[in-house]
Amino acid sequence: MVETASLLCPESKNKFEQISLSRRTVTRRIQLIDEDLISDLNKKAESFKFYSLALDESNDIKGTTRGVDLYDSLTGVIERLKLPWCKLVNVTTDGSPNLTGKNVGLLKRIQDKVKEENPELDIIFLHCIIHQEVLCKSVLQLDHVVKVVVKLINFIRARGLNHRQFIQFLSETDADHQDLLYHSNVRWLSLGKACQRVWELKGEISSFLELMGKTDDFPELGDTDWLCDFAFAVDILAHMNVLNEKLQGKDQFVHDMHTNVKAFKTKLTLFSRQISNNAFTHFPTLATLKEASQHAKKYSKSLDVLHREFCRRFSDFEKIEKSLQLVSCPLSLDSETAPQELQLELIDLQCDSVLKERFDSLNVDEFYASLNETKFPNIRKLAQKMLVLFGSTYVCEQTFSVMNINKTRHRSQLTDDHLRSVLRIATTKLTPNFDALAKKGDQQHCSH
Repeated sequence: MVETASLLCPESKNKFEQISLSRRTVTRRIQLIDEDLISDLNKKAESFKFYSLALDESNDIKGTTRGVDLYDSLTGVIERLKLPWCKLVNVTTDGSPNLTGKNVGLLKRIQDKVKEENPELDIIFLHCIIHQEVLCKSVLQLDHVVKVVVKLINFIRARGLNHRQFIQFLSETDADHQDLLYHSNVRWLSLGKACQRVWELKGEISSFLELMGKTDDFPELGDTDWLCDFAFAVDILAHMNVLNEKLQGKDQFVHDMHTNVKAFKTKLTLFSRQISNNAFTHFPTLATLKEASQHAKKYSKSLDVLHREFCRRFSDFEKIEKSLQLVSCPLSLDSETAPQELQLELIDLQCDSVLKERFDSLNVDEFYASLNETKFPNIRKLAQKMLVLFGSTYVCEQTFSVMNINKTRHRSQLTDDHLRSVLRIATTKLTPNFDALAKKGDQQHCSH
């Protein structure tokens, strides 16, 4: 650190020399930052109107994960933050059985607890929208394509000599790409990208297999029917990857995510109709094969099946669709179709030219925060509920990634408390009071 400071800011070199980076000092500083963040979070939690939970199953080593164990852990967190159960409006999960079990799962226990405090309160339970989109791929029945693609990749990449020879072969043949991509079941986007790369290099791969005397191990590359299925897989997975990328990110509201899914379902209907008429406009890979028209009916049927699967899996979001529309498009919604307690407020909102202009210029959460609470109490309350929903468990996945980076076998002295502090600091949007922390550290004279 001192050497870096000497190069970048030599005039401040002495200041950096006085900074201790011993393990105990760094650990204590992390604890101080964490304590400050906890204090800030507790203060903010007191003013929560509503809150939601995102729960995802981790691959971390842990104890038992029965519904009762998870419920006890969750209850401890909620009690530490002093969050009333009656303010809980939504729980979004990855759909794992220990979370969603009807009789003893975590969600059943949460629902029972909330009903104890407020029998009229119904929690909005959602299945992660990203996870469901990934599960929808199974109905396409493309295993016969995926298995061959993965086998090809593993043959080339999993063997060091083969891999080096293949890279050299690509270089000598001036191929458009310099390597294949690995596919991982854990990574959402990897399958589509891996298939795309193999398709683009299929000519070079065939030549390389012939050179290695392994052509007979992959007869599918000479099968026109299989190549058609492969081309179809490349195109539909590319479309699904575009949707997946739109759904990812921490700061997405549920109505935006639901809109993207609705649009994709409409696209599937369009795709099916066009392909049934031998029009492959939106399937450019498939369009390159003259045999594509022979399989048009089969692919059209696959797209219909995929559409039905999307409708089935996203039914939980459709249950709250009217509320989502009211929050996202309050100016264009027919006031007579709105709940009675919102109708008059909605008319006032739609007739106010200043608020119309404000809606167009502000983010949706900023707009509702700007509404007069006395004049629009019910609309504000609905907006607060809908905007606090988790559409996915993306934030959980991001936290797990940070955990896996920090929790390695080389850090044997990393305790659960240490890891919890690191995760909170790495994932929070809160800004610690560094000035106060610096003074506090000086007063305590941390051991070096």
